[in-house]
Amino acid sequence: MSKILFLMTGANHWTLTDGTAHPTGYWADEAVIPYEAFTADGHQVTVATPGGVRPPVDPASLSPEANGGPENADRVKAVVSSAPEFQAPLALDAVRIEDFDAIYVPGGHGPMEDLAVDGSAGRILRQALEAGLPTGIVCHGPAALLAATTGDGANAYAGYRVTAFSNDEERQAGTADKAPWLLEDRLASAGLAVETGEAYAPHVQVDRNLVTGQNPASAGPVAVELLKKLAG
Repeated sequence: MSKILFLMTGANHWTLTDGTAHPTGYWADEAVIPYEAFTADGHQVTVATPGGVRPPVDPASLSPEANGGPENADRVKAVVSSAPEFQAPLALDAVRIEDFDAIYVPGGHGPMEDLAVDGSAGRILRQALEAGLPTGIVCHGPAALLAATTGDGANAYAGYRVTAFSNDEERQAGTADKAPWLLEDRLASAGLAVETGEAYAPHVQVDRNLVTGQNPASAGPVAVELLKKLAG
C-alpha cells in the first residue's frame, strides 16, 4: 500500500480581471476518478489544503452535463460528500513529504487562485521532485507548479514536458478574456515545455516522475500512469 497526498485547492472563487469573484473550487471528477482508482488498488489517500479547509467543489462540476448524465453525476456527488478524506484535510504547512509515496493535484480554477502562489504547495512539489516521488497533476492543477521555485527564483520544474488546460480550451469555455493570466502561457514563461492536444480530449504527458493531464477527460489516464509508477 502506498500513501498518496492529494494537494487540493481551498479557494471557492477565482478573481477575474474586473475584480469579480467567479465561483469555483476543484473539478469534481478530476478528484473522484483518481480517488476511486487509487483506493480500489489498495492505496491510502490523504487530502491537504491551504489552512486545512475543506476543499470546495466547483458547483458546475456536479451537473449531469459535466458528468455524462444524471446517474454518474449522482455517483460523483456521493463521493464528494461522503469520502472521509475530503471532509477533514491536513493543512499544507503540516505536510511532511517523507510520509508520502506520491502526490496528486486535481484541477478546477481554484488552484489558479491559491495554489499558484502558495509557498507550502511550492515546497511540497519541490520536495516531491527532489525525492523522486511520482506526481500526477491535471487540468488547472499545474498552476501549483508555478509556486515550486528554488532559492534563486527559478522554477524547479523548468525544462519538464507538461500539459495543462490550454489557451484554446479556456477560450472555448468563455473564460479566457476574463482571466488575469492563462495557465498555458504562465507555465511556458516559467520555463516548462507545454504541449497541448485536441481541446477537451484526453491528453497526457509523462516526463520522468511527473505525469500531467490536459483536462477533465485526462484524469483517468493520469491515474493509470501514476499507478504504473507506484507499481514499478
